[in-house]
Amino acid sequence: MIRKIKMTTVNDIYNYIDRLAPYSLQMDYDNSGMNVVFQEKEVKKALIALDITNEIIAEAEKEKAQLIITHHPVIFRALKTLDNRNPSVKLCIAGISAISAHTNFDSAKMNTILCKNLGLVPKEPLAVENGTPIGFVCDCVETTPEELAKRVKTTLGNTVVRYNGFEGCEKMIKRVAVCSGSGGSFLNDALSKKADCLITGDVKHDVFIDAYNAGICVIDGGHFHTENIFCEYMCDSLSERFSDVEFKVAVSNVDILSYQI
Repeated sequence: MIRKIKMTTVNDIYNYIDRLAPYSLQMDYDNSGMNVVFQEKEVKKALIALDITNEIIAEAEKEKAQLIITHHPVIFRALKTLDNRNPSVKLCIAGISAISAHTNFDSAKMNTILCKNLGLVPKEPLAVENGTPIGFVCDCVETTPEELAKRVKTTLGNTVVRYNGFEGCEKMIKRVAVCSGSGGSFLNDALSKKADCLITGDVKHDVFIDAYNAGICVIDGGHFHTENIFCEYMCDSLSERFSDVEFKVAVSNVDILSYQI
């Protein structure tokens, strides 16, 4: 009797990601999950990236990958026009599936990994929205804003880290709030938790001003760099679970911004 070897499908990988970072944790505005689906298609090779760009799709086609797994959904807002320059349309044409794990991964894993990489130990959630924890507040070995900003830059591989100075800036930081991605809106939560510093990304000018006036340090490590840690974690976890699938972080998974220093 010939025994049929079970193949790994997009659905199998989706279900495993759901166990790692339950999709029930995603925020109402999010669109995590199966964004482009060829559900019963066998997956032999998959690329992992923070976002899906047209360059990553071209890399997937060259690598003959059947799936791309990202943090940010390739379809976030409703599509009103199908344009062949749109990555989601390109994926359909190429027959490549796309799975994302966005705010569910933020809540379940991202900030835990970020804190660990920065040498910070989580003590309590920074905030809770719809019953879901967001970010952490951590105690840390006393340090200065400048020293902590350097740690963020070195650890995350940033080209540039922005942070605010304030009068009395020489005071030591002992309590740090951490929120990956774009967490400037959690400044008041950091203040209410008596944090001396908030580490996040995509910080707007008005948030820096409010922080300056409140006497709290804010370190902007960038959206890409505070979340790119998703890729290695997901690659390692999926490779361990699915030995018959080749997972790799896309070479094209880079910060698309250029910086003049």
